[in-house]
Amino acid sequence: MLLKDKLKKKEFVITGELTPPKGTDCSKMFRVADELKGKVDAVNICDSPMATMKLNSIIASHLIQEETGLETIPHITCRDKNIIALQGELLGASRLGIKNILAITGDDPTAGDHPQAKAVFDSNSISLIKAVQKLNTGFDINDNNLKGNTDLIVATAANLGAEDLDKEIERLKVKIDAGADFIQTQPCYDLDLLDRFLDKTKDFNIPILIGILPLTSYSMARYLANKVPGIEIAPSILERMKDKDENEGIKIAREFLKDAYSKIDGIHIMSASRSDILLEVIDGIVK
Repeated sequence: MLLKDKLKKKEFVITGELTPPKGTDCSKMFRVADELKGKVDAVNICDSPMATMKLNSIIASHLIQEETGLETIPHITCRDKNIIALQGELLGASRLGIKNILAITGDDPTAGDHPQAKAVFDSNSISLIKAVQKLNTGFDINDNNLKGNTDLIVATAANLGAEDLDKEIERLKVKIDAGADFIQTQPCYDLDLLDRFLDKTKDFNIPILIGILPLTSYSMARYLANKVPGIEIAPSILERMKDKDENEGIKIAREFLKDAYSKIDGIHIMSASRSDILLEVIDGIVK
């Protein structure tokens, strides 16, 4: 069943995440995708995350689908291309058999491995969502006719740990009005935070996949808690991760998923191309 059909039927959805290689050797990417096939409904393919250059997300997605049959959700960012190029990229993605994309604004190049690169940011995630929906109807954003339309569903990101959650919710409403078909959130570790977010989004008419990022070390937990805006990690969880490894992080993720499972539409597991971790998190919990 295609992801869009499962979302439409409001069945529980699982998505994973892969980062393309920095180079042309796709063997690991294919291996992980093959291990996830049949276990997840689709896998996100990052677009040079943290502004670190990687194989193009659309090309990587196409290769994964051709090699393994696993459905993909390439990230498309506004960082590197203007709206002309972005629309051309969306046309190409659709022509290559890609059915879904995640529209994101993108990270500042100064954070990556090419700090001298100039950011474009000609548009943002909202205008990119609008562009997807226009192309789906057979027109570009300036209402010029297309010879053949796209057939894409578009996801948007949400930060349920935003410092100003009400502002984040208002922005999500704008994204939904622009045409977002479903939401994937940043990682969540706290049930109270999840409940607050779900209460504020209870009237949304699109599925929300809650982000789960299994911790693999205490240093990772501290970094996320102190350096990444919007990710809240309770002191009790930080204490649990002291002198512990990924096994404790998997336990924490499983506990959260078990408690949250009946409340949510699905999950987006960010396991850094670790299929073993993703499969351990969902084992015996997801029906």
